[in-house]
Amino acid sequence: MKNTAIIIPTRLRAKRFPNKPLAKINNIPMIIHVLNRAKESNIGEVFVASPDDEILQLVKKNGGNAFLTKENHSSGSDRVYEVYEKKFKNGNVDLIINLQGDMPNISPESISKLEKLMRTNKCDIGTLASEIENEKEISDPNVVKLQTFKDIKSNDFVDVKDFFRIKKDLTDEKIYHHIGIYAFTNIALTKYVKLSRSELEIKRNLEQMRAMENKLVIKTGLSNSAPMGVDTEEDLQKIIRMMN
Repeated sequence: MKNTAIIIPTRLRAKRFPNKPLAKINNIPMIIHVLNRAKESNIGEVFVASPDDEILQLVKKNGGNAFLTKENHSSGSDRVYEVYEKKFKNGNVDLIINLQGDMPNISPESISKLEKLMRTNKCDIGTLASEIENEKEISDPNVVKLQTFKDIKSNDFVDVKDFFRIKKDLTDEKIYHHIGIYAFTNIALTKYVKLSRSELEIKRNLEQMRAMENKLVIKTGLSNSAPMGVDTEEDLQKIIRMMN
């Protein structure tokens, strides 16, 4: 039997926005918004993975499952793997979704769509994208973009050509706003975390480049909505207005 687990990596010591998971939106901490959206997708067991006991206690108080991880992980996916290895590796979970803890307005339907795309297509890693809303996103280093070989239609699941924050010479290229969610097969996740950090992963500060540079196949589909990742205080104020 095949099962899916959603694991949300998060920590308080983010460089750009310390204590971000605790930032309140409509009087609810951001991490709890993300936890609730994951649970509402109804595709599998949900865990929050964090090295911070304060987050664990908050999650448990709000009816969620939490796992205390090591402090010194180099990426969120490494943190996700620790939970998978200790909670699910000897079970029957074959698909692991790494949902970033800073997208409080991601729709449950987008999460379940990614799971369905992974179940009906063959690849190592799947993710989601949305249309670029304005030209400022292209030059904003806080907005991660992905590039595909062709336009993405509603139910497509297409190969990703590249991920980047800033890139020149994008005339006629197929560029989309990348959404911070990854679905790994259990085999791909196990392989990924054993790879050394890659040159472009470090240079671009994008962990997905480790997979790209090691020839793991990443596909993307279109999200049912355009969730916003919160990287700065300005982003927080914007998403508060959106969710109100």
